[in-house]
Amino acid sequence: MSELPPAVPTTALDEVVVLFAGDSGDGMQLTGSQFTIATAHARNDLSTLPDFPAEIRAPAGTLYGVSGFQLHFGSTAVHTPGDEVDLLVAMNPAALKVNLGRVRPGGAVLVNTNGFTDRDLSLAGYESNPLDDGTLDGFERHDVELTRLTHEALDATGLSKQEIDRAKNMFALGLALWLYTRPIEPARAWIRRKFERVPEIRDANLRALDTGYHYGDISESFVARYEVAPADLPPGTYRAITGNEALALGLAAAASKSGLDVFYGTYPITPASDLLHALSKYKNFGIKTFQAEDEIAAIGSAIGASFGGALGVTATSGPGMALKGEFLGLATMVELPLVVIDVQRAGPSTGMPTKTEQSDLLMALYGRNGDAPTPVLAPKTPGECFLAAYHAARVALKYMTPVIVLSDGYLGNGSEPWKLPDADALPDIPVGLAEAGTAARTDDGQFLPYVRDEATLARGWATPGTAGLEHRIGGLEKDSRTGGVSYDPENHQRMTETRAEKVARIAASFGPVELEGDEAGDVLVVGWGSTYGAIKKAVQSARARGLSVGHAHLRWLNPLPPGLGEAFGRFDHVLVPELNNGQLVHVLRDRFLVPARGLSKVQGLPFTAREVEASILSLADDPDDS
Repeated sequence: MSELPPAVPTTALDEVVVLFAGDSGDGMQLTGSQFTIATAHARNDLSTLPDFPAEIRAPAGTLYGVSGFQLHFGSTAVHTPGDEVDLLVAMNPAALKVNLGRVRPGGAVLVNTNGFTDRDLSLAGYESNPLDDGTLDGFERHDVELTRLTHEALDATGLSKQEIDRAKNMFALGLALWLYTRPIEPARAWIRRKFERVPEIRDANLRALDTGYHYGDISESFVARYEVAPADLPPGTYRAITGNEALALGLAAAASKSGLDVFYGTYPITPASDLLHALSKYKNFGIKTFQAEDEIAAIGSAIGASFGGALGVTATSGPGMALKGEFLGLATMVELPLVVIDVQRAGPSTGMPTKTEQSDLLMALYGRNGDAPTPVLAPKTPGECFLAAYHAARVALKYMTPVIVLSDGYLGNGSEPWKLPDADALPDIPVGLAEAGTAARTDDGQFLPYVRDEATLARGWATPGTAGLEHRIGGLEKDSRTGGVSYDPENHQRMTETRAEKVARIAASFGPVELEGDEAGDVLVVGWGSTYGAIKKAVQSARARGLSVGHAHLRWLNPLPPGLGEAFGRFDHVLVPELNNGQLVHVLRDRFLVPARGLSKVQGLPFTAREVEASILSLADDPDDS
């Protein structure tokens, strides 16, 4: 079926926010991801927010079973998934009830009217039908019988009613692609690949997609369709990438640059599980994946791999990070390279497994028995997860230390256009394996595994089986030279301070803290991790109002970058937005004695730019907070 010329006028827009929402079995994540791929082909800048239900399969039609996928795309720079929705596609009453408050006044709502049965209305808690009682007054409304139209289109296919019902999301996708002038061929190609071995399902989904695409023209229900021009992105090759995919590619690049095998030991847990799926595709880069029976075994296997001469990596989310605490202390004591990735989610305990949060910072900094300092860094966008994984591997190998990467559910599942980096331009990853002929020894020839590099304080990496480099290893305190068990008080003091100093020296490779916006003035906003986009947009808006506002976004949280304390002194106020109950703000107050004010949000959702901007304006107007 060929694409028809448009029968309705096309209106140009700078940016659009679309939200697909329905029951967890309606395929909204698939619909949103395919719309995202089409948008990437249209060369728009974009940011996504998949919103999964926490239940594996919540009862159909219930509020807590609603699955959503929000996409913000534009012809100019896009930093967030959008504060307000321009178009809500609601497949049932529960999806409408959960998400209508996110639609801007005058925005569009497209509803599958066939989903508004008495039973579905009751499950969603509606006492009357919102299609009839004025609930949608003030919105641009599109009533579409998605279910009936899909059945009409596929009636002759011979598929069962259940199989046809599953295709209605493709009808919705086709209609959305038409409405915003998105290319349809990427979705067609995906369907052909996905259902190559099931031709009847392939053909049915293709027909549903094309029927939805042409429905906009033939129905006369839409007075306009919309077009968003390509964004002016720097030249290069781009792909849409999620944070978890970028983490996997960063580790693959580290394996290639270091010449080492990467061993990934993990236990499946939301939302870190996709990292295992992604890494399992890169065996040709020397990546070995292992699904352990529990979190402790996962990190233990990774430490064992590092002892054997590979780069050990493990990842987890939520309570899995707590379970890894003891072995993180072991990796600190034995001083082996290890990368630990924490794709944070809402807690405590099991918490809200599919909802995002930044509440593991203090655990990453301090959550081990004894003094066990660990480098911690946090990517700020899905694409930057690539560099976070790469630099974590580089630091772990250079300084012989575990390194923690703090991603989160928003970054891990969200996506953006990512410019493929020049592999040759990535910094080298030297590997300092000890050699029998040059290793430090006592006068009688005994190998000294804890003699350190003078610059980095890293000990030599002696792999087992190397003749002449035999040594003891374990969790008991080490003699500062021989590595033997030591209970000497002064030795323990010396080793504790040395491990801390080793981590502190990592900052020597950092440049001074970088500020976006103003270098001095009214408010300095300090953020970390996934809050970057909302803060950036909020700072831009506040500066447009005439305020002098700076933005410092910290990639490294331990050690902190040089010049941060001096930057605090150039502003009247300091604001620290975080998706937790105030963790980085406590660290900054403790370290710099700065009267920073925290902005906390723990709703399982990222900040909107509007929320951050309101706090900037309020703080700038407060003469007592300086």
